[in-house]
Amino acid sequence: MNNYDYYKNMIEENLADKLPSVAPQVQVLWDSMNYSVKSGGKRLRPVLLLACADFAGGNPEEALPFACAIEYIHTYSLIHDDLPAMDDDDLRRGNPTNHKVYGEAMAILAGDGLLNTAHEIMLQDAAGLKEDSEKLHRHVMAALEVSRNAGIHGMIAGQVADMENEGKECSEEMLNFIDSNKTGALLKAPILAGLYIGNAPEAVRTDFEQYAELVGRAFQISDDILDVIGDEKMMGKKLGKDADHGKCNYATVLGLEAAKDEMHSLTEKAVALMEKYGDSAEFFIELAHKLERRKS
Repeated sequence: MNNYDYYKNMIEENLADKLPSVAPQVQVLWDSMNYSVKSGGKRLRPVLLLACADFAGGNPEEALPFACAIEYIHTYSLIHDDLPAMDDDDLRRGNPTNHKVYGEAMAILAGDGLLNTAHEIMLQDAAGLKEDSEKLHRHVMAALEVSRNAGIHGMIAGQVADMENEGKECSEEMLNFIDSNKTGALLKAPILAGLYIGNAPEAVRTDFEQYAELVGRAFQISDDILDVIGDEKMMGKKLGKDADHGKCNYATVLGLEAAKDEMHSLTEKAVALMEKYGDSAEFFIELAHKLERRKS
């Protein structure tokens, strides 16, 4: 398998190219979409999709439309999260948030545009496979995993539960529900999509789905810890927002030390799931450890 930077470079080279052109009368819409797409970031989700397709024996190039689609969906969710009606953030990755540059209405429309573009490029890919019914089925299943996990049974459900529980005493059970959907679902989607594209057997998909759930929760706990003790310059955004909004947060519900212990335990369980795949799963083992150690 290739390394993280290899997959990330593939994404960076294709993200803008996959954005469709718009009529000159609405060029500002494309500019707003592109502003957030090109604002940087880890590209974790599309990297996972390409890596999983590669792991399963597929061609990462074939998975690129889906990798770009998941990053568009992630980006749209961040644009909307930053709006005053939701998290009300002025900075994202060290830059002014979309609505601070283009206004709230255009930020909403840019998010809508990215979401629809994601589905457009996945369906466009499927439309080109009418002569290969088996591959068509796998690519449709990949698109379904992306759509389902980004929607009302995944990320959006987590966002709703997150907002509904602001300012309320939050149980660990509710916290797990919020984060397994709000964060975990958008990590599970690219993993399963990539495995479908690479034609992985069901048993492998089951193992990797569990890996995604474990890493997703560990990733969110890391986020919650960094929101309390992180470095604002490294994070590129204002910290302490969860406390300001009375949001459910692992660091406050469990306490910092217990949250760190839980993050480590989840990481070790994720690693254990991958160890039976030997050297071929080294990428996923290293990634789990890297996410646990992250500072931004």
